[in-house]
Amino acid sequence: MNENSKSRFVLCIRNDDADDLEPRKVYQVLSDRSAAREGYARIIDESGEDYLYPAEYFVPVKVPVAISRQWVLLPTSERKPARRVVARG
Repeated sequence: MNENSKSRFVLCIRNDDADDLEPRKVYQVLSDRSAAREGYARIIDESGEDYLYPAEYFVPVKVPVAISRQWVLLPTSERKPARRVVARG
């Protein structure tokens, strides 16, 4: 991905047994207009490589810019989900 392209992220909502996708996990999307016209998204999956998957497997998510920049710079193996904090009542 070049530095001028905008990073986008999506949440996987299904994987139909695709080994390199995990439901409920956020993935980076690379721009690919021709794939999008055909109903696919180019995703950097668990293998660390980008592959085409049906766009219906994902929903877009907004990620704070600071987090987005950090995720883009990290290898896939080091990307960890943010910790969930639950307030105690």
